[in-house]
Amino acid sequence: LQAMSGNEQEWLALRPQEPSPSQCCGSGCKPCIYDVYEKELAQWERARAKQDKSLLLGKKEQVHNSELNPDTFTAFSVSSVEQLTEDTYQYKFELPGNSSLRLSLGQHIVLRGLVNGLEVQRAYTPISPGNAEGYFEVLIKCYEAGLMSQYIKTWKKGDVVFWRGPFGGFPYQPNKHGELLMLASGTGLAPMLPILQSIADDEEDETFVTLVGCFPTFDRIYLKPLLQDLARYWNIRIFYVLSQETSLGKLPWSYQENTYTGRLNEDLIKTIVNSCRRRPFVLICGSSAFSDDMSRYLKAAGIEDSCFVF
Repeated sequence: LQAMSGNEQEWLALRPQEPSPSQCCGSGCKPCIYDVYEKELAQWERARAKQDKSLLLGKKEQVHNSELNPDTFTAFSVSSVEQLTEDTYQYKFELPGNSSLRLSLGQHIVLRGLVNGLEVQRAYTPISPGNAEGYFEVLIKCYEAGLMSQYIKTWKKGDVVFWRGPFGGFPYQPNKHGELLMLASGTGLAPMLPILQSIADDEEDETFVTLVGCFPTFDRIYLKPLLQDLARYWNIRIFYVLSQETSLGKLPWSYQENTYTGRLNEDLIKTIVNSCRRRPFVLICGSSAFSDDMSRYLKAAGIEDSCFVF
């Protein structure tokens, strides 16, 4: 066999790496990491056929322009880390100048992490308003055995992290739905917050909102001050469902009348749907098991087609 020429080896070293399954976050991003790979591979094949390496440079330079981009990862630096509960953190990232991510409501961005030499990608929804200037914030729950969690737990102020996006989102329009019913479990609260905030900030938006947040215990409700502020608006109601609390007696009195203990089950969904002022359009975010349960309970409550699952 003929030894490979030096030139040939150089080209092979530049060939894009096919993504491993762990790199796909499974959120249906357009473009998916695999689409990006196909595009880069085609670019590499063209460059190689013409023996012109400058045709490859395009994708390398893009990374430093600090604009979020769906095709390539961009570096952002961590400006603060705040622990909210034993396993949940709020991370703030710097945006150069006074730029903003310009996300539509409920859109998510994809994080790239390197764990023991394995590249992992996961989708997260920023909780900061889409037009926030100079920063964005993400709420992340770290799991004991999670690959990405091991990487995220090492972050400290000044670290550089790579994101791409935005993707997905709920096409929210003010006053389109008479009432929104938001069912959120844990960090499933994230895509609901920018929508709630935009309704609260827009005096002309008269949409009623009922948010139901499911958490294990009172101590593990995230962002209580923000939620309490939002609940003061005339058109926003917030209920809490605490699966591991046994009695409401220990809760501050201001929470007692809008908190339920136990799980969010079919009966409670019926009660909440019936208490809505109008027939609600429902937004759901949580684990896939949570989403399946909620869709089933809503069906039993007579709501089938007017749903959006993040």
